Amino acid sequence: MDRNQLGDLMAFLTVAEERSFTRAAAKLATSQSALSHTIKRLESKLGVRLLTRTTRSVAPTDAGDRLIETLRPSFTDIDARLAALTDLRDKPAGSVRITTPQHAADTILWPAIERLAPAYQDIKFELSINSAFVDIVAERFDAGVRLGEQVAKDMIAVRIGPDLRMAAVASPAYLAANSRPKTPHDLTHHNCINLRLPTLGGLYAWEFEKSARPLNVRVDGQIVLNEVRLVVRAAMSGLGIAFLPDDHVKPLIREGKLVRVLADWTPPFPGYHLYYPSRRQLSPAFALLVEALRYRRRK
Repeated sequence: MDRNQLGDLMAFLTVAEERSFTRAAAKLATSQSALSHTIKRLESKLGVRLLTRTTRSVAPTDAGDRLIETLRPSFTDIDARLAALTDLRDKPAGSVRITTPQHAADTILWPAIERLAPAYQDIKFELSINSAFVDIVAERFDAGVRLGEQVAKDMIAVRIGPDLRMAAVASPAYLAANSRPKTPHDLTHHNCINLRLPTLGGLYAWEFEKSARPLNVRVDGQIVLNEVRLVVRAAMSGLGIAFLPDDHVKPLIREGKLVRVLADWTPPFPGYHLYYPSRRQLSPAFALLVEALRYRRRK
């Protein structure tokens, strides 16, 4: 389609909507004779009559109605995109609401908001800390954050963090008093610190993998908690083996306060993604945050 044909289609749609060459010509800032010539040229090119003209009125033919149904959504979308481009000239403003697990909020979202908030004081940022799966549309959130493998297929997903890796850890004192597990099955003979999931209230099954073979283990132990920081404390106190994202415990492993076990059974997995329900035009404030969070691998 060349530029002239696009202009001809816009002229036809204007005449059809106005039902008048006079009003359409005024709206398009052209003459009635030039507009009439444009419509005749379009009809000649398509080989069908698009408008029925009388001395009193103008109405689309059946072919014209079909063309209107084709054109209207496209031109509406173009208008919306042009309006959005105009909005980008203005300073981003408004509210951005995101539901997120605590870990992602601490490690990814909050650092980004700390950078953006001073420079964009017309944006209000709201984080709702929740590890449960939330219907972001029903709860009126702009977006949610989940691990890549947990994002629903009908959502738009933007990667915002690196791959993650789990770590099974215990204190040196615990391992001195108990044999070190060599496979995940050995955990059934150990005191394990369980984490109760807020999603369904059940206990988290520890997920392992080796040579592309996944293995989930239901562990047992004396301690059950629903907060990661308490799980770390329990492990450091020698109360058993814990299973956590490794960035929670890396400093403690380096310091010798915790020891990693079953390292060959915990390969990396997709990290956090920001997800939202549609590719429709994003608000400047939300688009700004998405770009600030977008994960870019270091080369």
